[in-house]
Amino acid sequence: MSTGHRPNVIVRFREVTVVKPGIPAEPTDPAAHPTSETAHPTAQPSAAAPRRRVEPAAHPVASAAPAGLVLAALGVVFGDIGTSPLYALQTVFALDHGRVKATTADVYGVISLVFWSVTLIVSVKYVSVIMRADNDGEGGVMALAALARNAVHSPRRSGAVIVLAILGASLFYGDCVITPAISVLSAVEGLKVSAPSLGDLVLPVSLTILTILFAGQRFGTQRVGALFGPVMAVWFAALAAAGLRETLAHPGIVRALSPTYAVGFIADHPVTAFVAMGAVVLCITGAEALYADMGHFGRAPIRRAWFAIVFPALTLNYLGQGALILHQPSAISSPFFLLLPSWSRLPMVVLATAATVIASQAVISGAFSVSRQATQLGLLPPLTVRQTSASAAGQVYLPAINGILLLGVLLLMVGFRTSQRLATAYGVAVTGALLIDTILLLVVARSLWRWATWKLVAAAVLFGGVELTFFTANLSKIAHGGWLPLLIATAVFTVMTTWQRGREIVTRNRTEIEGPLSAFVEEVRVRKIVRVPGTAVFPHPTADTTPLALRANVDYNSVLHNNVVVVSAHAANVPHVAPQDQIVLDDLGHDDDGIIHITLTYGFADEPNLPEALRRACLDPYIASDVDPEGALYFVSRATLRRTSGPGMRRWRKALFIGLAHNAADRANFFGLPMDRTVVMGSNIDV
Repeated sequence: MSTGHRPNVIVRFREVTVVKPGIPAEPTDPAAHPTSETAHPTAQPSAAAPRRRVEPAAHPVASAAPAGLVLAALGVVFGDIGTSPLYALQTVFALDHGRVKATTADVYGVISLVFWSVTLIVSVKYVSVIMRADNDGEGGVMALAALARNAVHSPRRSGAVIVLAILGASLFYGDCVITPAISVLSAVEGLKVSAPSLGDLVLPVSLTILTILFAGQRFGTQRVGALFGPVMAVWFAALAAAGLRETLAHPGIVRALSPTYAVGFIADHPVTAFVAMGAVVLCITGAEALYADMGHFGRAPIRRAWFAIVFPALTLNYLGQGALILHQPSAISSPFFLLLPSWSRLPMVVLATAATVIASQAVISGAFSVSRQATQLGLLPPLTVRQTSASAAGQVYLPAINGILLLGVLLLMVGFRTSQRLATAYGVAVTGALLIDTILLLVVARSLWRWATWKLVAAAVLFGGVELTFFTANLSKIAHGGWLPLLIATAVFTVMTTWQRGREIVTRNRTEIEGPLSAFVEEVRVRKIVRVPGTAVFPHPTADTTPLALRANVDYNSVLHNNVVVVSAHAANVPHVAPQDQIVLDDLGHDDDGIIHITLTYGFADEPNLPEALRRACLDPYIASDVDPEGALYFVSRATLRRTSGPGMRRWRKALFIGLAHNAADRANFFGLPMDRTVVMGSNIDV
């Protein structure tokens, strides 16, 4: 290190996109430490410490035109909700062997329920209100939970917010399994209408399409992504045209847009209306995607696409299907495809299949993003993350998640075989996720936005009341398939909470072994330890304790490199960390012992890279010139976990935690460390 005492120095760097595997919140053995900021106090400079900025030349950032963003949003954001006309009304009129009749009162009532459900939940709640909850440009249940967690000051309430986030993510995974299956099946089932002799091919064709889709995930979506927007634009144009044709033929159906028909339907047939609500919810599936994908496209393009294209097209198509059912009751068997002229049904099957593949792709990509965020927040074990685009940091591929989803989707399709049967299992996950979003929204509105009490009550009644009705109505389907998303959510919830709790236990036990880093530094200064040339980097989550690999190197080998760098990386409770706050340098109180500490802070939507952080930190003139980031050796501490009978978790959960840790991603690959310069040193830790 340089001579002459110096205080702590903060070095600020611009954020860059690095084509590397994602780095978790914990740059050491992933089973060893949690990742929250409260659990990882980092070395902070003194208040009087001078601060310097290192500002590389700014690079111009290309921005797409608004029209281009609107088109791109069509291809990603609205795939799920845009394909719901394929099966939503068909499912409503198939409930309980025709409980909902093809009468004027029932048809008008159902269309009114559909229209006002979409208006209230999608147009008002998500597009107009919840998208205001902008967490550094990001949306989704994780980002919303981060806002809510920052808004509350009670540890108990903060813990409750985290539990809601975990539960919301768990329900999302259930949705990720069901959406590709029901979407593709409902599209290919159009063969039964356009070419009845090909009906037996529906399931094999659907299985083949989804197998190819999942197999192609490793290549990324960049090449085909440019086609998504135009295809969905054609899709929504076809929806609008088909619905407009039937609506013009029977204009009286427009009266169904009045809310009085929904109220009358509920008042006259409360039981039937309650059952119908369990299927009406299918028309708002994918609503949460509008908020979750806000970070990719921005608020304005999504709103423009919704109000200018998607909402009108959906409304016209549902009106057309309602008019068709009213004047041709036999059309309830497949109102979407029977709405079309016979010559256009087979081409529409092809277009619908393309649209549902795009909808499935959006859900799969969402699962990758949520999984990476959950990993960086310490809710899932480290997973192998592969960047599939050199320019888009959000395009990633997680082989483990892809394989699990593929297996789940194929088993689901073979087990249920038709989209109508799958529809009974669909609503529970969707409505549960909607309710969680509403609860978190109310927390944010009360604590951050300072809403008046009457506004909070109105939102709770309007949004929460409708969604609670949807959720309750779908609970009646548990015995008929609704158990499936609940089972998936329970499994994911168990994994996440077990991993989170197990890391807390291991952190406590490991801290006792590591000992304070400050005491170790003082020990190095008084002991005669052989110093060897070179730079040794020890990834470690905190500046409070000593990396096990560093202690072992001194205790057993009595050797220390001339330059020792302890690097801590952890995720902040925000999607992105400002460039000037990403890297902090600390000499740990001495400038002549050759030991420094670097803190790398990043958001849960960022993609950090330890070698890149070291290279940038070495630009600071206070770091010794012989610190070699290109030739540095990385010493990774790896814990061998031993299950004990100690308190904290049941034995089966300890076994699950150890199994998750054992099958976690390879440390060097996961951290983006160079394989040829990484040394793994193990130690035993009790669980």
